[in-house]
Amino acid sequence: MNRDVGGSPDVGPDVDPDVIVVGGGAVGENAADYAARAGLTVVLVESELLGGECSYWACMPSKALLRTGHAVAAVRRLPGTTAEFDPAAVLARRDVFTHYWDDSSQVEWARGAGLTLVRGHARITGVRTVDVGGETFTARHAVVVCTGSVPVTPPVPGLDTVRTWGSREATSAKEIPRRLGVLGGGVVGCELAQAFGRLGSAVTLLQGGPRLLASMEPFAGDRGATALRAEGVDLRLDSRLDSVAADGDAITLHIGGDIVTVDELLVATGRRPNTFDVGVDAVGLEPGTSLTVDDSGLVEGVDGAWLYAAGDVTGRAPLTHQGKYAARIVGSAIGARADGRAVDAGRWGEHSATADHVAVPQVVFTDPEVAAVGRTEAQARDAGLDVRIVDLPLAVGGSALQADGYDGAARLVVDEARGVLAGVTFVGQDVAEMVHAATVAIVGEVPLHRLWHAVPAYPTMSEIWLRLLEAYRTGS
Repeated sequence: MNRDVGGSPDVGPDVDPDVIVVGGGAVGENAADYAARAGLTVVLVESELLGGECSYWACMPSKALLRTGHAVAAVRRLPGTTAEFDPAAVLARRDVFTHYWDDSSQVEWARGAGLTLVRGHARITGVRTVDVGGETFTARHAVVVCTGSVPVTPPVPGLDTVRTWGSREATSAKEIPRRLGVLGGGVVGCELAQAFGRLGSAVTLLQGGPRLLASMEPFAGDRGATALRAEGVDLRLDSRLDSVAADGDAITLHIGGDIVTVDELLVATGRRPNTFDVGVDAVGLEPGTSLTVDDSGLVEGVDGAWLYAAGDVTGRAPLTHQGKYAARIVGSAIGARADGRAVDAGRWGEHSATADHVAVPQVVFTDPEVAAVGRTEAQARDAGLDVRIVDLPLAVGGSALQADGYDGAARLVVDEARGVLAGVTFVGQDVAEMVHAATVAIVGEVPLHRLWHAVPAYPTMSEIWLRLLEAYRTGS
């Protein structure tokens, strides 16, 4: 255990903090920061790199691996243009975004934010009490668990006998494998299959179900599959990995009656909340399960209103931006309760993570991109909503300018009873930046008759909003 007291001189060996945050990823940083902004002393505990998964092994490096290939593909879609790139330069640029896996800049930020950073593995040992490497801290007000999630490994015979990649190994790879197997057709599997395919790997992607991106609108996965196959990815849907075996330095995959040999195998079959070794059993909770929280972040089933959680560990909306949103609410709610102020935890309240239920935005950074927010058609119907679906090709002046032969799609899921949007999905090149307008419309519960007056600039891809609303109004 190593203590770095930079910005919290009031916390020391004999003085306990107001708040202890367990986990110093992006979510923990936000919870700690907002609690400190409320005037509380905060200990932030991290056993690895401050900044966590997103900064060093997930969001940032994976998008850096994708971006060059996307830019080059976009250039090639314009007449009279050519472009090439050096995979080694892509890896070097990725290293810049991870700060070469050095968290010193994040440590400086923590000091400036008035946080006490403690290095080590934290375990809850009792009410408001946390042990870090043999040193005990007791919080005056709250402990916040922000320990994220860990990969799920499927029970495939032989998988535990071979070298495999998780997302960490893939995003920090120093070389591009000649042959890459990818197990899992979710966001991580699709993004990294395309990234490494464009960087030069021969990629085989196995998905156990009938389509990619199974939690999103079906047309998103279908279009993604078409794109991957067009780029040479050996995509096998409804395919089961029967067994795995080492073959010298290579790995053999037994798939039905086929044998595929790869140099690296990326296992991207999902993640689960990381509560295995955090000490939640000391307060009556089950290790290995998600921490159920209310909308202010208080963990249910623990007396005394002192244990909070945010991010993947809650199982609510396992996305970095949603975890940071919940963490900001947690930090502010702790500050309000510590100060004796009322907590506004009602729907859309200051201390309520309401968006986790109805307005979660997500982008899959493949090419084509998938940008979605709110409920899919199936989710809306399952929730009992009377919905109407508006589907259109993403074909407007702006998209035609983006690329010759631009091929995209858009869907509105309309809550007919209230005349507002329940969900929106865009698929196409460069649609990621369009999702925030949809998020604002859903969070703001903007009636469609009012949204009609939000005039999109011409010629931009956002003109699709006009076409979608026209189709809705005319019933076409």
